Parts: sequence; C-alpha cells; structure tokens
Amino acid sequence: MVFLQLLPIGDIIKAHIIQAFKTPSGSMLPTLQIGDHLLVDKSDKARKSVKSGEIIVFKYPEDPKRDFIKRVIGVEGDVIESRNKTVYVNGKALNEPYVEHTDISADSIEPRDTFGPVVVPKGTFFVMGDNRDQSYDSRYWGYVPIAYVKGKIFKIYWSWDSRASRVRWDRVGKKVT
Repeated sequence: MVFLQLLPIGDIIKAHIIQAFKTPSGSMLPTLQIGDHLLVDKSDKARKSVKSGEIIVFKYPEDPKRDFIKRVIGVEGDVIESRNKTVYVNGKALNEPYVEHTDISADSIEPRDTFGPVVVPKGTFFVMGDNRDQSYDSRYWGYVPIAYVKGKIFKIYWSWDSRASRVRWDRVGKKVT
C-alpha cells in the first residue's frame, strides 16, 4: 500500500526534477557512448540556464514525440558558422577537444562541414552532435526552441556495451561535460 502512495511522488520527480535517459545513437561519440544511461536535471533552473557547451535533452523539432541529445553550440543572438569542419561562434573558432570526425572521405559536404553564417533566433538554441560527421542536428533541421528543452545531462549512472555484453565500469558515475 505504501508503494502505491509513493507512485505520484515518482511521477513528480520524473516530470520536474530528474529523469533517466539512454543514449540511443553514436551522434555524441566520444562524449556519450551508445548504451550510456544518463541522469538529466529537469528543474526549471536547469532548463532556463542552458549555456553554450552544455549537453541537453530536447524534443526533436520535426517530431516532438522523439527526444534528442546534443551539445548546445549557440544561444540566441550568436552568429554560427563552420568552415572546413571548424565551428566559429561570433567569429571565434571553438576549442572543441570532445569533437570526433569519423568521415573517411576527404571531400567537403555541405551543410555538414561548411555552413553559415547564421544568427540564432530569439528563444532558440543551435545544437550539434560531438560526432560531427555522423550527427543529424541543427545544421540540417534548424533551431531548438527553448520550450522544447527537457533538461541538462549531468551524469552517466550506468553504461552497457551491448557488443561486448559487459558493463563499462569506467563510465559509471562519470560527470558529463
């Protein structure tokens, strides 16, 4: 009986404080591995204080029933462009040690490698995956409305490597930056 009384508390926590998500694809490699289980801060404070460089979960603008995970590259008013796979924000090249380029082709592909400049509209974010050559993100479908942000990822609480059928213990408890 006590368990049934606690169910609404769990729903409240999931809706407004913390929720678990699982990394479904390789678009955020190497930062997030396929099979990483993530804790997301869904508090109003977290959602309203998103900054460039943070990793967020959001409703995919072309199908809001689906959740996406990407890194915020630009906030409203920022000028974003990419030249030969180097991203510039407001004219300055980003230092992105977390980015991975996995393309085997030397040919430049637009808008993946070169785009912009674009100005991030009011009330939106420009997001990209860390695995830049294998990410479907703002370069293709545009901006993320602030209202679509579900929260900020802050920790990997579990990581399962399905190919090797083993736990990635070195990732469990890791802070996500």
